[in-house]
Amino acid sequence: MPSRMCINPIHNKKGILHHSDNSNTEERWAESSCSMDSLYDMDLISETVPVILDNSKDWYQVLSTSMKLGARGVAHVEGISRVDLKENSHYSNLLLINRTASPLSWFMECKDRNNRSAIALPYSFLPTMAADRLRDAADKIMALLGDYDAIHVRRGDKIKTRNDRFGVSRTLHPHLDRDTRPEFILHKIEKWVPPGRTLFIASNEKTPGFFSPLAVRYKLAYSSNYSMILDPVIENNYELFMIERLILMGAKTFIRTFKEDDTDLSLTEDPKKNTKSWQLPVYTMDEAE
Repeated sequence: MPSRMCINPIHNKKGILHHSDNSNTEERWAESSCSMDSLYDMDLISETVPVILDNSKDWYQVLSTSMKLGARGVAHVEGISRVDLKENSHYSNLLLINRTASPLSWFMECKDRNNRSAIALPYSFLPTMAADRLRDAADKIMALLGDYDAIHVRRGDKIKTRNDRFGVSRTLHPHLDRDTRPEFILHKIEKWVPPGRTLFIASNEKTPGFFSPLAVRYKLAYSSNYSMILDPVIENNYELFMIERLILMGAKTFIRTFKEDDTDLSLTEDPKKNTKSWQLPVYTMDEAE
């Protein structure tokens, strides 16, 4: 894993507190990043799969050895199935496999040298591996929330539109803007969340009071309600995101914006990964379930 995580101020308003145009590249990187072990519990992750940070002696040894081995040292692969990687002797004998095909990739393929198999971790694994102080903050907030439900509402970056050559507005997620508005959320989640429940909302929507209409049916809660717990702990927005993610996962009923798998509850049926097909936005309730 990388030893540092990018928290560039372009997407993180708490990223750089003190910036100087005279700083060199290394200084700017230090200012716009945070240590990975401030975000994740490396010892906890290592109980499942050993972690090697890219500034450790172990990592330098791996790179040095792979360079000495030449073609047998490392391969940058992309679009190759796990079966091919396992059965093709060229790959099975390599020291290191980079599945993203980028020499600068942060995450490498984990391999069990005893049985030549890759370690496939579920999507839920890494979110639960947050640093101890972040897990502690999340636990305190969940204790105050008590019995609660939660929704993650991703808007901002996903509802952007662009005009086609005729000046018509189009979007990659045609139903998302509609599906994540309060009036539709009320309609969508009523079959999953009974009236009167505490509803924790995590969202990148920046409009103040945007979700207030949901208060007609639910007791609303946001991370901003717990600043006394969070302010002494979080140093950047990524840490806040990690805490919110733990809170979402701890809810009795968790409703995502997009489905991650077929069993998930979600606000929209639009696919999370679009095929770059720009479509007309849909705002009517006629097509809604």
